[in-house]
Amino acid sequence: MAAKIPVTIITGFLGSGKTSLIRNILQNNQGRRIAVLVNEFGELGIDGELLKACQVCDEEDGPIVASNIVELTNGCLCCTVQEEFYPVMQQLLERRDQIDCILIETSGLALPKPLIKAFKWQDIRHALTVDGVVTEVDCEAVSTGTLAQDLAALEAQRKADPNLDHETPLQELFEDQLACADLVVLNKSDLVTEEELQQVQALVQAELPRAVKMVVHGRNDEDLPNDLLLGFNAAVEDNLADRPSHHDAEEDHDHDEEIDSTHIVLDASFDPVFLRERLETIVLEQEVYRVKGFVSVPDKAMRLVVQGVGSRFEDFYDRSWKPEEPRLTKLVFIGKHLNRSQIENTLKA
Repeated sequence: MAAKIPVTIITGFLGSGKTSLIRNILQNNQGRRIAVLVNEFGELGIDGELLKACQVCDEEDGPIVASNIVELTNGCLCCTVQEEFYPVMQQLLERRDQIDCILIETSGLALPKPLIKAFKWQDIRHALTVDGVVTEVDCEAVSTGTLAQDLAALEAQRKADPNLDHETPLQELFEDQLACADLVVLNKSDLVTEEELQQVQALVQAELPRAVKMVVHGRNDEDLPNDLLLGFNAAVEDNLADRPSHHDAEEDHDHDEEIDSTHIVLDASFDPVFLRERLETIVLEQEVYRVKGFVSVPDKAMRLVVQGVGSRFEDFYDRSWKPEEPRLTKLVFIGKHLNRSQIENTLKA
């Protein structure tokens, strides 16, 4: 019987750096044919597009082989998953001879354990195994005692995500994400002092139910090697008892429907400094929890990626605009009671 395909689950709160970590794995794939599943929240697939646009895939994408599976030029696949986990996994298994491993980026507000349990399903467990769980931690956010930049906002968004079948206080969600980990990446360490980093390490260590390696990483550090992030051989689905959850005995819960997302597409270019000022204004005017998107910058041949969590924003250029590609500015806003017209007017001001 053919060996099972190893699956690595990347979890952590919004803004902890999950998409960047997966981009690095793809860019340094060492010949591995990797399938990536991305759980998006919002109508524009920004995270999936960021992965599809990684530097090793900057030529024309391959043909779409399913409505949400795109083949990349380096032999990898990228999927955007909402509530279609099972059918997508079946589609991937039809191509199992072309896949060496699978990465799954969970929603930043998802419990990892229910996803792991899905790999015990009979139609999946014969061909797939959860090789390991990597949990990313935002050092700056945790050092302030908030776990994320806006704790109350994240909890409101968590309740509204239709893909989450639980109602979990964020501290418990943080603990559950750590409890499932085979490796913890303490990310954005360059944004804290050495003393604050030691405090974060102690806090995380206190939440780990067993011996788990922690790796400190800053944005200016070299990429983490794939051999560190892949190949745990943990068969996680078979030892869930060692990964306790606050919600092991819980089933169905209600959701808050007030959190939504809206997107703005403008045929316009923006100066990055001006745009950040506009975005900071929008965050002050409205209850915006997350901003992400692509921006056209005047006289720049490259596309600017903008990401924001709460009032913290960062940006970088990811690739050149393609000759036939419209140079549009596309931004997704996730929040509560968002006024799309007001957002657009502020951007155009």
